[in-house]
Amino acid sequence: MVTFEAMQFKDIIGHQEVKNHLIDSVKNNRVSHAQLFLGEEGSGNLPLAIAYAQYISCENKTDHDSCGSCPSCIKFGKLIHPDLHFVFPVAATKAVPKNPVSARFGNEWRELVLDKKGYITLAHLQEKLETENKQLLIPKDESVEILKTLSLKTYESEYKIMIIWFPEKFNNTSANKLLKIIEEPPAKTLFILVAHDAEQIIATILSRTQLVKVGRIGEEVLQQELMQRFGLDEQLAHHAAHLSDGNFIKAKKILERNEVEESFHDLFVDWMRSAFKADVPGLIDWTENMARTSFGREKQKQFLKYSLHLFRECLIQNYAQDNLNRMAENEAQFLQKFAPYIHGANCMESIELFNDAIYHIERNANPKVLFLDVSLKLTKLLRVPVPQG
Repeated sequence: MVTFEAMQFKDIIGHQEVKNHLIDSVKNNRVSHAQLFLGEEGSGNLPLAIAYAQYISCENKTDHDSCGSCPSCIKFGKLIHPDLHFVFPVAATKAVPKNPVSARFGNEWRELVLDKKGYITLAHLQEKLETENKQLLIPKDESVEILKTLSLKTYESEYKIMIIWFPEKFNNTSANKLLKIIEEPPAKTLFILVAHDAEQIIATILSRTQLVKVGRIGEEVLQQELMQRFGLDEQLAHHAAHLSDGNFIKAKKILERNEVEESFHDLFVDWMRSAFKADVPGLIDWTENMARTSFGREKQKQFLKYSLHLFRECLIQNYAQDNLNRMAENEAQFLQKFAPYIHGANCMESIELFNDAIYHIERNANPKVLFLDVSLKLTKLLRVPVPQG
């Protein structure tokens, strides 16, 4: 198992104002019983929540951080403190074919969070749990487990702390079971919800939490972190920090440039060239290849999101300042020629087309049929003339 000494505030990239606010809330005994750490993917809201929980429970906390060495901090560093509990989206697997709940995947969760130091995505979790193409959710059985867990007394700390990662994945049944306990929790019980999209959280839960807004990591702060953590020169660190738009996970991906990301670019280029030429036989071959690849639904969805990203970059290149573009070099070379064909007369329909495709992939649409339908519609959209004036 991966070990990690501690997850302190000093280990979290940026967000000094948020850290100061959280520390002051503990010093002034104003810790809200239900808080929502809201931030985009890669912002660091999960490690920040863990560092906050560790600070609350630390036996020798300072004015700036947890001590990192007391018995409580040592257990937090391994995510095995008996008063720290996690809930996260799950799905049935070969090892857990029925009634999946977070507690049954505790070892996998700890290994993933410690390995990535808290900077994780749903795709990371899906790969770690080996859920194949199943969508990750927080089911109604999870709410029963939460109520059972929080009915117990604390073991060592003053507070029981429940960190719920991705509350967007609650369904209505599981969410409704939690409303009363979130509104009137047992004494010395803290809920920390770590979310990425407030609009996807059920409103009744959202209204019962105190918001802690975790913004994007500042570009200069991220650049310095990349230089220090990965030994990069200033130019490369600046490039990755700028392209990632304050997203540490994305910055790491830019640096790694793995084979999957390269294949996304190649797939997109082949797709757009065939669509622009209205090469129907070529599009059919491309669609069949897409359906034959080892990409499951999650990667197909990621590819569509990648395509959306490139369409966005086309619009920025056409209508905004060049310094707003966040493209890798190979993307920039292709989009320099492709961008003029994405404009005001076809961009909204194109974006809606990709969003609809993502929606249907999530609901188990036949990928061969879906991608061919999107391809044929793209042949028409790419031929829409540029609006005059």
